[in-house]
Amino acid sequence: MLDYELKNCKDYKLIAGVDEAGRGCCAGPLVVASVIMPKNYVNERINDSKKLSPKQREILFDEIIDNCIDYYILTLPASYVDEYNPKQSSKNGMKICIDSLNTKPEVVITDFEKIDHLDIKQINLVKGDSISFNVACASVLAKVTRDRYMIKIADKYKEYEFEKHKGYCTKKHTDAIIKYGVTAEHRLTYKNVIEAMSIFEQAKENR
Repeated sequence: MLDYELKNCKDYKLIAGVDEAGRGCCAGPLVVASVIMPKNYVNERINDSKKLSPKQREILFDEIIDNCIDYYILTLPASYVDEYNPKQSSKNGMKICIDSLNTKPEVVITDFEKIDHLDIKQINLVKGDSISFNVACASVLAKVTRDRYMIKIADKYKEYEFEKHKGYCTKKHTDAIIKYGVTAEHRLTYKNVIEAMSIFEQAKENR
């Protein structure tokens, strides 16, 4: 049960959860979301986005948006992740998402990461998306936004089948990079992309 707030945040009315999606992907954006849910809002179907089906996430996305006090969703492109690295990109994105809320929260709960230079009390929970209701809601917003983006660009880059793996480092995805090279959506600092591009370039030279 996602009851961390009920047990540990009784003195706070405005609690923000923040989470990201796509940190481990080698293609596509990193999406970060923050959300403040009403303390009296109950929805037992909400869970860590990784434990929900795509259809469940889509339904819950709308319910979260319709019922939240405030939310903000940020999309950081692959080039940004390459420049700042995945961990720092996540932390930067979380700070932006909290600062961009129109309603200032009294406390912020994250999924483990500590947000730098935040002037609001924060609680950094291991597996926060599995125990905090607000973090779980943020994880759904981030995951659905990112999946929609990857499905949308799949038409432009049909050979890579982004609609299936969503930019994660699957064997099929790596094989596609070896065969076709990279797109503007790929993260060029990721090990599997570097290795696949090396094979791609070598094959080009041998033609």
